[in-house]
This record gives sequence, C-alpha cells and structure tokens, in this order.
Amino acid sequence: MQATALAVLAAAAVISLPGQTGSGELHRMEITLEQERDGGWEVVDPGLVLENGDLLRFRFRANFEGYLYVMNQGSSGKSELLYPREETGEDNRILAGQEYRIPATQAWFRVAGPPGYDTVYWLVTPLRLGSDAAPPEYVPLPPPPPKPVPPENLLPRCDDSIFRARGVCVDSKAGPRNVDRDSELPSNLAGVARLRSRELIIMHKGQDSTISTPASESGPVLYEFRLAHK
Repeated sequence: MQATALAVLAAAAVISLPGQTGSGELHRMEITLEQERDGGWEVVDPGLVLENGDLLRFRFRANFEGYLYVMNQGSSGKSELLYPREETGEDNRILAGQEYRIPATQAWFRVAGPPGYDTVYWLVTPLRLGSDAAPPEYVPLPPPPPKPVPPENLLPRCDDSIFRARGVCVDSKAGPRNVDRDSELPSNLAGVARLRSRELIIMHKGQDSTISTPASESGPVLYEFRLAHK
C-alpha cells in the first residue's frame, strides 16, 4: 500500500448530517485520529503538522446506516481510494453504532510525500452508488483519476498563538472544510458532490471539531479535511 499522509478530527469529533434517525436524532458521525507514539496510540489535534514517517490510523462510528467512501489526494497530486478497497471487499455499508477502522487491512498509514497538504474526502450516501435501488443520478464511483493536477503547493505553518500556549505546531489552515460549488474536486467525485450542495457549519473547540448542517433532507454529503505535513 502506498504510504500516505493522513490526519483528521481528534477524538470525540462529532459531525451532524442531514436527516434523522428513527428516534428523531440528527445523523451523527464520530471520527478519531490516532498517532503512534512510543509504542502506543495517542489522539492528536486535527491541525497538527505531521512529520515524515509518522504512523496514523482512524476510527469511525455513526448513529445511522448508510454507505461510506473515503479518498485521499496526496501532496504529490496522486489520488487513492481508502475505503472501500479491493482487499477488504466492496461492501462499504455502515451500521449504526458499529465502529470501523480505516485502514481495515493494515494497522496504520505512514506519512510520506513532499511537504504540503493532503486532502481527504469523506462521502456518505443513504444508498450505495450504482446499486439497482438507487436513483439514476447515484452513478457508480469511478476509480480515482490516474494523473490528476497536483494540488496547490503550499507549505504548512505553525500558528504562533497555539504554539506558545500548547507547545505544538498546529496549522490553523488544516482540518475540516466545506466543499461548495466552486471547489475544484477530483473528477471521480465531482458529479456526486454536486447532486446536493450543502453549506456546512464548522466549529472548533479545543481538539474537537464539529461539522453540522441545517438541512433536513437526506442525500449524499461530501466534506473534506486539509492535512498538513512536513
């Protein structure tokens, strides 16, 4: 598996999504990023500027059923589908209350690639893309583009106020971001993302990040995380 730099929400990060569960609750997801340190795993800030060689892993849980697609566009410009993968099977259904680990076939991802930002795209759909039960606009997800245009070459920077207060290098430009109609997306995600464009409300509190949307309709939701690494 190609080494990839990945970093998303810290522990207990909560995402509220359109629609409701059977009990009337908003759809919610929890995504946890852990980094290997001294032989154990530790939660890290979503904006932490990572070092080349760092080992990371995700844990994912939702309070609703649906289908999950995760894709990374690295700082080199190459895109890679992280979930589902051929070696884990094509079944990407998520069940309420069940925890999923990404990657599922390996205990970690290693940070690699030129200094800059990776973008991890998280797509959640109520029906499997391309299934017989889905409407025609739910087209199957094509493979990641083989030769994408490399993303903008920016270098991560420490937020001075955070560094002084906590002694860690955190880039305030990293972390969760909206995907709107003007966002330049990898070609295989562009059609799905524009089915229903939503304005997400993003809030930060300590190591937690919350993404919510006021929309009550169901449908595909796409959001991204900018990941900083040296």
